Amino acid sequence: MKQSQFQRQHQSEWEAFAKTLDALERGKQSSAISIAGFPAAYRRICQQLALAQARGYSAQAVNDLQSLAQRGHQQLYRHRSPLLGRLLGFILGGFGRLIRQEWRYIAAASLLFYGSLLGMTVLVLIFPELIYSLVSPDQVAQMEDMYDPDASRLGRFGERGSSDDWMMFGYYVMHNIGIAFQTFAGGLLFGAGSVFYLLFNGLIIGAIAGHLTGIGYHEPFWSFVIGHGAFELTAITLAGAAGLKLGAALIAPGRLRRTDALRLAARQAVRLIAGATLMLLIAAFVEAYWSSMTYPSALVKYAVGLLLWLMVGLYLLMSGRNDHATE
Repeated sequence: MKQSQFQRQHQSEWEAFAKTLDALERGKQSSAISIAGFPAAYRRICQQLALAQARGYSAQAVNDLQSLAQRGHQQLYRHRSPLLGRLLGFILGGFGRLIRQEWRYIAAASLLFYGSLLGMTVLVLIFPELIYSLVSPDQVAQMEDMYDPDASRLGRFGERGSSDDWMMFGYYVMHNIGIAFQTFAGGLLFGAGSVFYLLFNGLIIGAIAGHLTGIGYHEPFWSFVIGHGAFELTAITLAGAAGLKLGAALIAPGRLRRTDALRLAARQAVRLIAGATLMLLIAAFVEAYWSSMTYPSALVKYAVGLLLWLMVGLYLLMSGRNDHATE
């Protein structure tokens, strides 16, 4: 699109936004754009600024949009709702919209992670000795103890008492969030680190799943992982998607400098990893207090697990679709 056409298309919107800024800077409400609609208007200005920079429009055009964006940023954070309100808004609407917006990176991360997981599960079922190429014999023995059908509790430190579940909750939080941030930060290596950790974790989980299924421990293992897996495995793919987005910005920055492209990509990537962290907190709670239990039947745990997967899927697909959903 030529610069003149771009300016004609958006000029009225810029003028309305400037009037709103003038009113807000004077401490008055504006009729042009309500306070409720201000964040969306500000995001459009930022998107148009990024387009103008990427297309190499004149310095004057870029500077004018940069000024609007800077003034909008100041007013946005001056009038932002309290932290709790912003967090609820992100959970109820913003996160779901972000997921659908970044679906390409999420699809790529899911293909790498679930593809390697399922592929290794099948290979270990066919060639049982293959597990020892990825997992040491001591670790294999530990996994067998963790998911022994005769164990009083499943998972790590299975013989602990129920009063120690809170300690396991803390362990799972630190362990899982560590994996997620490792996968995310790997994107700074031009995406190679994120690809590696997605494949590595998929292969390890798949190898363990194939081995335990092959020796007849399928019921305790799958009834354990199905519940918290809805949140944990989804969060890992989201962390990987965030890392891939950073890597893509470094590999193909377009007309922007790599630092500028990385900064723009990081705005969305950081929100993705924030949402993934919230999902991992939920996963840790479910894993510590529900997944490890042995008194519910496997059928009950499968039913609860499927329900949780359905809830996560519906949330990611439907949340924030209402035009008036919380920002």
